Amino acid sequence: MARRYKPQPRTITPDSRYGSKQVSMFVNRMMKDGKKSVATKIMYDAFDIMGKKGEVDALDLFSKALKNVSPSVEVKPRRVGGATYQVPIEVPPNRREAL
Repeated sequence: MARRYKPQPRTITPDSRYGSKQVSMFVNRMMKDGKKSVATKIMYDAFDIMGKKGEVDALDLFSKALKNVSPSVEVKPRRVGGATYQVPIEVPPNRREAL
């Protein structure tokens, strides 16, 4: 039986203005039809508005919002006997960002 190939994790380039990988990943998910420049413009405009309105830095506010939204526990089905139970399992950090 052949050994399974373990794929290398992709390297994500940080965005140009803030140097944050989280912002870059969010822009990639927000992008429609491959128009990354439009998505980055929308994101940076939103950050500018957040910076003008609040006394907190926009990047800090964004990372705090992502932390609040990301799930910490998910349920996975476990079969015990004839019944299937939903068992809570802690979500790894890389999967938290993906969800």
